[in-house]
Amino acid sequence: MRPTPHRALHRLAAAALALPLALGGLAAGAAPAAASPGSGPTAVVTMGDSYISGEAGRWQGNSLTNTGSRNGTDRAWTGTTYDPARVYGATAANGCHRSDSAEVRSAGAIAATLVNLACSGATTQNVFRSSQGGQAYKGEAPQADQLAAVAAANDVRMIVLSVGGNDLGFSDIIRACATDYIVWYSYCHDDQQAEVDAKIDGAMANVAKSVDEIRAVMSGAGYAASDYRIVLQSYPSPIPRAAENRYTESGWSRVNTGGCPFWNLDSDWARDSLVPQVSDRLKAVAAAKGTQFMDLRDLLQGREVCAKASKQVSATVPASITTSEWARWIDSNGTQGPVQESVHPNYYGQLALGRCLALIQARPTGNHSCRNTAGAGTSGIYLSALS
Repeated sequence: MRPTPHRALHRLAAAALALPLALGGLAAGAAPAAASPGSGPTAVVTMGDSYISGEAGRWQGNSLTNTGSRNGTDRAWTGTTYDPARVYGATAANGCHRSDSAEVRSAGAIAATLVNLACSGATTQNVFRSSQGGQAYKGEAPQADQLAAVAAANDVRMIVLSVGGNDLGFSDIIRACATDYIVWYSYCHDDQQAEVDAKIDGAMANVAKSVDEIRAVMSGAGYAASDYRIVLQSYPSPIPRAAENRYTESGWSRVNTGGCPFWNLDSDWARDSLVPQVSDRLKAVAAAKGTQFMDLRDLLQGREVCAKASKQVSATVPASITTSEWARWIDSNGTQGPVQESVHPNYYGQLALGRCLALIQARPTGNHSCRNTAGAGTSGIYLSALS
C-alpha cells in the first residue's frame, strides 16, 4: 500500500527539485613554463561533470544528526562553524565543487601534476572549445580551452572524461522520480525512459565531439596521438535495487530516514536499465573514438544510499569506509549543505573512484570495469577486463 502525504517530505521534494548533476575543474599545480610532449612535469587531467569533479566529497557517510560534525560525517566542520572551502577550496564559491578527494586527487602519485578541470553540472557544451560552440560555465572558460593551457605547460599523459549525464538530464530524472514518490504516488520509469530515449543519441554524439575537441587541443599543442591517452568513464548507480534496499517501500522511512525516495520499480529501472543503457552507449562511443573505457556501473554496489549492506552513521555507528554508505543521500532542502551534493559519490565514493583511476592508469590498454569488494575499503577496489 502506498503512503499518504506528510509535511516532512516537503523539504526533500525541494531538494529533488533543485538537484543538479555535477558530474568539476581547477588546475592543481600546473607549471607556468611552456613544455612539449615528453618534457616538463607529467600530468593527468580530469574533465567533465560532477561525478569526476568531486561533488559530495564533503561527506563521510550520511547521518541524521543536523548539528556539529553530524556524527563525524561533515568534513566542513571547523569545530565552531561550517566551511565548505575546507573540502572544495575556491570552487566552493562558484559551485564547481572540486573536492580535495576528487578522483584525480585520490589516485595517488600517478603524475607530477594532477589537474581537475571538471565542474559540477557541466554538459558537453561546457567541454567544447569556444571556437567550436563551447560555452563558459560558472564563470570559467570551456574546459577544452583550459586544457590547452595545461597541455602547453605540462607533459600530459592521460585525460579522463566523465560527461553526458547532464545532457541526458539526470537531475531532472532524480527530481521526477522523487516527486512521483513523494507527491504524486506514481511511477517515473515509464515517462523518464521515453525522455532518455529521445535525448540519448544527441547526448552521445556530443560526448563523441567532446573527445574530438580534446584531441584537437592536444594536436594543437604539439602532441601526437601516441603521446597520451583518453579514458572515457561511465557512471555508478547511487541507489540500490529494490531487493537490496534496507527500508520498506511503504511508510516514510525511505524519505525521512533513508533519503532515497524511490519506488521499487523505479529503483530497479534506474539500477538495472538506465545506468546500464548509458554505460553501454558510452562504451560504444569509446570504441568509435579509440579511447579506453572504464565502466563504473557497479562501483557502488552494496554501498549505495539505503543499501542493506551499508549503515548510516550515528552516535553508536562511526563513519567508516568499510561500513558506511559511499553515496550522498537526497538532503532535503539543504539541511546539511548544498542540495547539489545529493546522489553523488561521497568522500568514500571519491576515494574509491581515485583507486579506479590509479588502477587503470597502470593498464594503458583495454577496457575495464571497476568494482568494490564487500566489507573492504579502497584495498578491495579492482578492475575486470571487458570484452
